[in-house]
This record gives sequence, structure tokens and C-alpha cells, in this order.
Amino acid sequence: MEAPTAKRGVYPLHGFKLGLYRIPVKLEEPGEIWSVYEGLKKAFEMDMYADRIFATYRWKESSPDNTEEAELSVTVEIVTGEVVDIIYQIFPIERYGDQNWVVDYRKKADHFAKMIIDTILRNTILADKLVSHYAKAEKISEVMAIQKLEELTPLAKIVMGAKPKPIEASEDAEEEDEGDVMEVPDGAKPGPIDVNFKSKIKQSTSYQAPEHNIKTWGRKGANNAVMGVWGEFVSVDYDICVADGGCIEACPVSVYEWFDTPGNPASEKKPLMSKEPDCIFCLACEGVCPPQAIKIFEQK
Repeated sequence: MEAPTAKRGVYPLHGFKLGLYRIPVKLEEPGEIWSVYEGLKKAFEMDMYADRIFATYRWKESSPDNTEEAELSVTVEIVTGEVVDIIYQIFPIERYGDQNWVVDYRKKADHFAKMIIDTILRNTILADKLVSHYAKAEKISEVMAIQKLEELTPLAKIVMGAKPKPIEASEDAEEEDEGDVMEVPDGAKPGPIDVNFKSKIKQSTSYQAPEHNIKTWGRKGANNAVMGVWGEFVSVDYDICVADGGCIEACPVSVYEWFDTPGNPASEKKPLMSKEPDCIFCLACEGVCPPQAIKIFEQK
């Protein structure tokens, strides 16, 4: 299946194919730009210069008689700023030498370029920004916006841990916070977690992990100063959590993985319940947490 993104401005030019896509979101913060570069290192060969990020995918082709081999590649360029431009070029096969035996080179390179683009749009902070954009511009729910993004990026590969920076709060949530004076603690909040938080704290913007949409309560702003409680069944009060790692080591089914939360007074990384649906309710993580920041609610 060809990605719908292929319909946006791809045309031949001077012997090579050029793809140019404009994404209607802003990517200017150094931390956000760096998170895109760092998050994709597991999937692609990454380079970064000033306001540009380059993601390269390489593959090999063998001649019909297996006497020759060619290493081919395609590079996608992300240009950051007030809007995000994503560009790729497909050069003639002659660039790699006399490899006329390679079959469907341009078609494969075009496919791999779209795969890179779809993977970028699904696995980095650009995914969060696009979901917020679709929800606001088209007046649809966050769930529908996520579905729209998934439909637009069918070639995406899921890259675990590719979003070291948490999802940005929606603009509506930020506007709500502006009317209040946010009290930021100077360290970890004392435990234990309030087991009745769901009835006491307002539900806030969810976090879209690669395989699971994580619900949050009491989250404020976009700078991690007050993170609130994350997880509907595997619930962690991130303002209590001091990131000792006991829960990650104790979990027999690897529900948690590390992710960065710069700016949180308690700790600048947290155990993300990225595989929350896999929880077997053994309570091991709850039992080993020193500040008692975790509560496991068995699904009925």
C-alpha cells in the first residue's frame, strides 16, 4: 500500500526524484529537535547540522548471479522551524557505480523514503504535535486525531523509546493553567500515592506511547514541572517517583521502560508504563517502590 503522503508534491526533476512535504507544526526548541535526532538512532543512520536533521536508510542488492553486490541508500532531510519541511531525493542508480542489474531501484528507494517519513511522523514529538494540530484544526477528539495520523502513515515502523521528551500539553490545557498559579515543589512530593486520585484529580492530556495510549491525571503545562499521575491500571505518581529503577527490575513482563522528563523536581527520568496492557497484577513493582509512588488496579 502506498502511503497517502506520496500524494503531496512528489515530482521528477533533472534526472532524480524529489519529495517535498510541509508539516503544519512548529519545531524550534533545541530539546525537541534533539529528541527527534536521538529517538531515531535505533532505526536509521542519523546526522544533525544546525536546524536540519538527516535520516538515512541503507539496503543491499545482489546481482542475479550473486557475483556482485551494491549498497544503496536514501536520505530524508527534516528542516525545522516555524513549519517542518521533510525532503528526500532519489538519485540515478549510476551514482552508485555501474549497477544496471538492480531491479526497481527508484521504486524501492521511494518506498523506503516514505517508510522513513512515516516512521518519523509516528515515533517522535512530531506525532504529538500533529495529533494536537488535527484535533484543534478539524475539531475532532484526540482518539480520532491519532487514528488519522495512523492512517496517513501506514509504512511506519514502531521504534520503542523514540520519544525521550514527553508529549506536549494541548494548547487548551495550557490556557487552563494560565489562569492558575502553578505551585512547583522543590523536590519529590512525599508518598504514598493517593489511591483515590481518579475521583479527586482532573483527567489531563494523555501520552501516546508507541503501543499504548497512557491516561494521565493532574498533569499541568508542558515543562514537566507538575506531571501528576500516569497510568489507568499501572498508576505512578510521577511527582513522588524518584526513579530508583526498582520497578523496572522487578517487573517480570517488562511493563516499564525509561524515558526522560527534563524539568521534573523529583527526577529527570521516569519509568514509563509503555506496555501497561501486559501487566499481570503481581504487585512486584508496587512492593519495591521506596516512596510508594505506584498503585496497581486490577482490571475487572
